Amino acid sequence: MWCGYTARVRIDIPQSRARLARVLRDAGDIVRTDRAAIALQISHGQASKLLARWAQQGWLKRIGPGLYLPVPIDALESERVLSDPWLLVPTLFSPGFVSGWSAAEYWDLTEQIFRDIVVKTCRPLRRRKAEIHGVSFVLRHIKDEHLFGTKVVWRSQTRVLVADLHRCLVDMLDEPLLGGGIVHVFHCFRAYVHHDDADFDKLIESAERLGNGAVFKRLGLLAELEGIDSLVHACKVRLTTGHAELDPSTACPRMVTRWRLRVPESWAGR
Repeated sequence: MWCGYTARVRIDIPQSRARLARVLRDAGDIVRTDRAAIALQISHGQASKLLARWAQQGWLKRIGPGLYLPVPIDALESERVLSDPWLLVPTLFSPGFVSGWSAAEYWDLTEQIFRDIVVKTCRPLRRRKAEIHGVSFVLRHIKDEHLFGTKVVWRSQTRVLVADLHRCLVDMLDEPLLGGGIVHVFHCFRAYVHHDDADFDKLIESAERLGNGAVFKRLGLLAELEGIDSLVHACKVRLTTGHAELDPSTACPRMVTRWRLRVPESWAGR
């Protein structure tokens, strides 16, 4: 008589695959050499060599010294595997935050879609533009005391800082180029005025902390064009000496004396 039995089958996972899984589980969105060393209880040097080997095998994508991205199985043949470029910001540029037109998109101040990500960082910079892992960044160095007016947002498992609604607008007024030019900044200002979270007191406070008198000249003119008397007054009492340009990236031959502001010809009639 045949006697049936139940066989107990053990499935062995290759050690290398198990170690990779452990690193990916503990790493979060970005794999770092130091965290991999802790997860595997090996030296920093051993972890560095291991991650480099996995990158050569296509399991990871190197994005910087000691920094890697996990490569999804369905994207192994793709050059770009990062679904959310904001995930790179805290690892590559911390302490820093997303600002300019990128923050304006986040706060629904614009419907335009920009390819580059604007980042302000306290880290020293060799250049103002960088392309990392297929993502283009526009970078600006700031002093430590200018790291304020930010909001924490979570992208996947990563904590990212973005300029709050008021700091976003102030940064674009500080450097209109980071807002896509003064015409686009004006559109963003109009959207800000009607935003549920608009607060002129917080806007003025943020501009004061930044400490650039040109911000009040530009903001005052835009507020005047929109007929917002409270903002016009707040800017007038904070008007500094000297002249500024409405948009330094554009020729500004005409002078608006009351704001000590040079403007393009197209703005003179406004």
